[in-house]
Amino acid sequence: MHKTIGILAHVDAGKTTFSEQLLYHTKTIRQRGRVDHKDSFLDSHSIEKTRGITIFADQGIFPYNNSTYYIIDTPGHVDFSPEMERAIQVMDYAIILISAVDGVEGHTETVWQLLRKHRVPTFFFINKTDYEETNAASVLEEIRTNLSEDVYDLTNSFNDEFIEFIAERDEDLLEKYMDTGYDQDLWIQTFKCMIQENKIFACSSGSALKDIGIIEFLDKLDMLTETSYSKSGDFAAQVYKIRHDESGNRVTFLKVLSGTLKVRDEVKYEEQSEKITQIRIYSGNKYKTVDQAVAGELVAVTGLTIPSIGDRLGAITDKTTFDMIPTLKSKVIFDTSVHVKEVLRCFKLLDAEDPSLSVYWDEHFQEILVHVMGVIQLEVLEQIVQQRFHFNVSFGEPRILYKETIDSAIRGYGHFEPLKHYAEVHLLIEPNERDSGISFENVCHANDLSIGNQNLVRHHLLERDHHGLLTGSALTDVKITLLTGRGHNEHTSGGDFREATYRALRQGIEKAENVLLEPFYDYKIKVDMDLIGRVLSDIQQAHGTFESPETVGDKVIVKGRVPVATFMNYSTTFAFFTHGKGTLSLLFGGYDRCHNTEDVIEKIGYNKEADPEYTSTSIFCAKGKGYKVPWDEAEDAMHCL
Repeated sequence: MHKTIGILAHVDAGKTTFSEQLLYHTKTIRQRGRVDHKDSFLDSHSIEKTRGITIFADQGIFPYNNSTYYIIDTPGHVDFSPEMERAIQVMDYAIILISAVDGVEGHTETVWQLLRKHRVPTFFFINKTDYEETNAASVLEEIRTNLSEDVYDLTNSFNDEFIEFIAERDEDLLEKYMDTGYDQDLWIQTFKCMIQENKIFACSSGSALKDIGIIEFLDKLDMLTETSYSKSGDFAAQVYKIRHDESGNRVTFLKVLSGTLKVRDEVKYEEQSEKITQIRIYSGNKYKTVDQAVAGELVAVTGLTIPSIGDRLGAITDKTTFDMIPTLKSKVIFDTSVHVKEVLRCFKLLDAEDPSLSVYWDEHFQEILVHVMGVIQLEVLEQIVQQRFHFNVSFGEPRILYKETIDSAIRGYGHFEPLKHYAEVHLLIEPNERDSGISFENVCHANDLSIGNQNLVRHHLLERDHHGLLTGSALTDVKITLLTGRGHNEHTSGGDFREATYRALRQGIEKAENVLLEPFYDYKIKVDMDLIGRVLSDIQQAHGTFESPETVGDKVIVKGRVPVATFMNYSTTFAFFTHGKGTLSLLFGGYDRCHNTEDVIEKIGYNKEADPEYTSTSIFCAKGKGYKVPWDEAEDAMHCL
């Protein structure tokens, strides 16, 4: 049986030390490493050793009883949470480590919410119980208060408390118990099923550093987990990581979901296929090659160049979406002795490995921009570029990543007809649900526009972000419908429908009420009663909103939403006035109307008329010569009306 187990936690809770103990007890490694000693098996990258934190989600493999375990040690720092979320996608089970010293922290709640979204069955391990004045029981209560009431303490084993815990959640089993008595195997099997169904969560405690309670936890984990992957079905897999090896080969990491994959197999992705040239099984930074992989295994393959992280291959074709989305962007600064194309090429490689970077070339300002979670990520990127590509970069001060949308439905018209070219596109552009991106619908009849040209319109609308009018930020939250269009048998050529489509989109939003959006945090703050007034005042000054505060014991919990721009540095202030005893959880909560639109527009200074990539002006032809028609006159000049 193959089981993929993820280790997750707030930074410094002891994830890597815990993982080292599991590998040591299963004789996978001979010596237990430590992060602070810079010799841990899973933090093998030199930058991880230097910084003493996990940055990359690396995996180890160990056998135990009749199962093969793939263990993924994930980053705990919020700046690297997209890497953590990508690993979550392929976990069969997760283990959240919580420090007995610090309890449930802000990032712990973020981790918990992601695991719930992706429905990953979860265990808890309360770590560092060897520290003085720690109390595992009080931390367990904190877990039950802040995360879930349905947590069972495994140190109680399977006694009367266990029977009561399960009976409260399974009336059928309770009735059977009243009729026939206690059958331990049946109750444990029910417990196992309820864990798998995310109805209950098991918890244990100990010390990873002192090796207390680790092997006992592993025994319980092994007993209470199972997977059922079909090796006989059609091949299907999910891409969860991409790397480039020392030779520059693209290495694609897969979770095989069903069937079997062999070397030289053709793997289908959308309407294309590529041949697998090698299958690798990684443990730490070392790997062995194998001839085939079966359902349930985590493997890495060479030969794939098209799929990106989150893609599904083979029999499953949908794509995974991610919640941990950067809200900042930063300019890449580099020495002019390095050609910009070389810098862009290197950053595109990094973009394949971390798609949240969204590396792009801004033609207008002639600069490379990256999307990031925070300052620590930028510092690490500087080190990575220097080590891998042997040139130095720095970054401009991170700026908020704004977006734009519209408030009402409008029609957009675009015509492109310089001499010997021809394309016309009519679009309906409507506001859509918040955080829905851009969606496309097609009601154009094939008699008006060929299917091939209709597909071109769709492709050009979805191939990239489109600039809004207020700040040049990405257009989002719109539904675009292709109404009709026209091509020409002789004169329509490559690129004509791109030009017409872009002009139709731009002409439409020229007529719309444009709205600037900014990123928001969903926050949860827990403080002593006497500090809640200060917290609520801070939230109001930051243009945030809050729900009615909730009192739990001598603490007060408040939840709400607040702009990232006004709250991104609040954690330092918060830690200072709470003396490190308050809890602040910040989770990206999507985009909403900007709180200071006019200030942002003025500061960015976008000139819609000078954007080299977009124009709302259509081009028509008369007497063998092209002429321009401005957006506010273009509709009357269209040929399809």
